[in-house]
Amino acid sequence: MSLSNSILKSLNLKDINIKFYDNFISEQVINNKRSLVYHAYLSYIPHSCPKCGTLMDNNIVKHGFKLSKIKLPSVSKLNTYLFLDKQRYKCRHCNKTFTCITNEVNYSCFISNNTKISIAVDLTNKISEKDIAISNNVSPNTVGRVMESYYDSDTLYHDYLPENICFDEFKSVKSADGAMSFNMCNADTGKTIDIVENRQLDYLTNYFSNYSIESRLNVKNIVIDMYSPYISLINKMFPNANIIIDKFHIIQLLSRSLNKTRIMIMKNDKKNYNKMKRYWKLLLKSRFELDCSKWRKFRCFDHLMTEVDVVDYILDQNKTLKETYQVYQDLLYSIQNKDIKVFDETISKHYNNISEYMKTSLNSLKSFKELIHNSLNTNLSNGFVEGNNNLIKTIKRISFGFRSFRRFKARIMIITGLLKSNKKEVKFC
Repeated sequence: MSLSNSILKSLNLKDINIKFYDNFISEQVINNKRSLVYHAYLSYIPHSCPKCGTLMDNNIVKHGFKLSKIKLPSVSKLNTYLFLDKQRYKCRHCNKTFTCITNEVNYSCFISNNTKISIAVDLTNKISEKDIAISNNVSPNTVGRVMESYYDSDTLYHDYLPENICFDEFKSVKSADGAMSFNMCNADTGKTIDIVENRQLDYLTNYFSNYSIESRLNVKNIVIDMYSPYISLINKMFPNANIIIDKFHIIQLLSRSLNKTRIMIMKNDKKNYNKMKRYWKLLLKSRFELDCSKWRKFRCFDHLMTEVDVVDYILDQNKTLKETYQVYQDLLYSIQNKDIKVFDETISKHYNNISEYMKTSLNSLKSFKELIHNSLNTNLSNGFVEGNNNLIKTIKRISFGFRSFRRFKARIMIITGLLKSNKKEVKFC
């Protein structure tokens, strides 16, 4: 293998018309940074004149070289350049000149295609665009253009939807149409299906109209939180789908009601204020998970106690808190054990001494009663989509925010694998 071919292979260059000089490498300071510079030339016999189409004969002659300074992917963490002398030709027939071209870089561009592919690979990692730009020796705008080159909104509408999907929302960017954007993922695999700019009902209705009726009829279960417009959307666009309320959101509704009750009572009980404030987590735990055998010292008490003793003491201080706690525990038990009978009995009873917060929550559960039954009959949850939302928040944080929702969506899709960064060439300069 010749020296030029060895260098081409080490730099992942494919154009065999590039030949390296004897002194092919040097070290220079470019833009105040220590850089590696490879020196080579590009020459081949053209078939014809690209200006007038004259075939290669005595009318086309060599006309010197033109130097192109091309950015390559970093070598040994140093900025790397290819100083390429491109052979120029002159056509005596049309009196025009032209230069040899190579597939390693787009026409009139100085950033190699390998560098753009390197940027695309880095975009799949959870790092900021500025850091990607620094590591690839380009500007942040170049990183943005590479990212947008993989985004094509026409490819995001499919003729297929999985049988089980999850709906949720996340806080969007300022340039988006709505404050909250819509996230949809596969409930079985956790793979993101699409990100929609606005979660409002009319917007989502128009969006799902792009899917075929067959794909929408294929959906059997949809997991949501207690957001009423989602229910209207599903009834209209997914006639065969069962609506499932995520269990986490049901428990969250109940735990917030109990916690608000505790805070209300705590503010009016100076004697037990510290105890109620410090051990609030014990009140939210399932009664069966509290330790009743290990005696230990609790900071706000003078003698050894168990976790059950602490909870019982706090509950004995107020009848409303105690009754509200009991309702909370009954509902928590029914949800954790998927006991529909206990759930229905608990929400249908008439309570006199529970807090207004819990009464409001019970009314909400009654209105979603049939949908919660679906939840108790399945193992599906919104865990995957909540994890995806955490990933989206991380992307936004490490990027220090986004001005454009289009770029924000493209970055999410690249990281989640919805857009594949496997193009051989990015068509921009």
